[in-house]
Amino acid sequence: MAGSIRRRGKHSWEVAIRLGKDQVSGRYRRRFMAVVGTKRDAERALAEAIHLRDTGIDIQPERLDVAAYLRRWLRDYAVHNVAAATLVRYTAIVERHLVPAIGSVKLIALRPAHIQAAYSGALSEGGRVDGRSGGLSPRTVLQHHRVLREALKHAELWQLIPRNPADAVTPPRFPKKEIAALSVEETRRLLEQAEGTAWYAIIYLAVASGARLGELLALRWSDVDLDRGAMKIARSVQRISGKGFIYSRPKTSGSSRAVALSPETVRVLREHRREQVELRLALGPDYEDGDLIFPWGNGRPLERGAVRTALQKIARNAGLAPPRFHDLRHTAATLMLASGVHPKIVAERLGHATIAVTLDTYSHVLPDMQRDAAKLLDAILRADGK
Repeated sequence: MAGSIRRRGKHSWEVAIRLGKDQVSGRYRRRFMAVVGTKRDAERALAEAIHLRDTGIDIQPERLDVAAYLRRWLRDYAVHNVAAATLVRYTAIVERHLVPAIGSVKLIALRPAHIQAAYSGALSEGGRVDGRSGGLSPRTVLQHHRVLREALKHAELWQLIPRNPADAVTPPRFPKKEIAALSVEETRRLLEQAEGTAWYAIIYLAVASGARLGELLALRWSDVDLDRGAMKIARSVQRISGKGFIYSRPKTSGSSRAVALSPETVRVLREHRREQVELRLALGPDYEDGDLIFPWGNGRPLERGAVRTALQKIARNAGLAPPRFHDLRHTAATLMLASGVHPKIVAERLGHATIAVTLDTYSHVLPDMQRDAAKLLDAILRADGK
């Protein structure tokens, strides 16, 4: 038997993991863990502990250093639970920054002071990828903190450490970046300039839906029901160096969503599909049909960089400051909120995990909404003759 579970109290369990034989006594060694929660929590803890044992991590972590643990966490957890592009970013953070700074420290001996000193060193000296002198930005070091904290959270869940030392560390602070969104007039000018180009449909859908660029590039015609005016966002795409185009689940669980399409958006997509069919018939066997809504003219997956470059050129021709493609998502959210769309609906269309994310991100729109609500209430009260 690999392990066992025994109830200790109403909400507590004893989990026993069977290790190898003791070389001296010849008896099997076991390790015991206390788990507070449901029996399912105990079963999960047992399964994770057995997995760690079987994949080579010593269940007794006194010989395990931070570098070995982080690499194992990437291989055993992150590779199966995060998007391919996120895994590349996590790996770079671990290898370029976390391992050189704290990798030699034993995992069980890692303290908040080690981590705080590593962040201080990163801010002052850095190790910048671009080779420039000086430290890393607070925003970049905060990303390192989030990765390390997530990794150590699993070390705590797997009973390798008693508590997460990153929880007691103060990450760098920086001013919140102001959201860049186009006004109604700027949005109309952009769309007018884009109309008639090969980029019109993707720009229009970005503004109309608030979808991320990776989500739009992964869309298939099978994800869209033009008769019902509905679109399903169920995946995203990222080009990874050495691996090509990788399709994966969207950013968060809430990012998989259904989005209603307006009649005008449906019209734009129908016209786009008609042009795509004509091109596909003209190219014949040279067209690579992957059912993508926004491929290159030959059907192959479209590059993010090409879309961004095209958007900036169109914006300049319209007399606008070149926006990032992600600014179209901000524009969609801002226009909806300013028009009185309920934040819950905006959150659902954008694929935010919670409505709190939407309200926090677009708090700049709230003052106008507050004033509009006050005026509406005032009109109601006057209508009642009070």
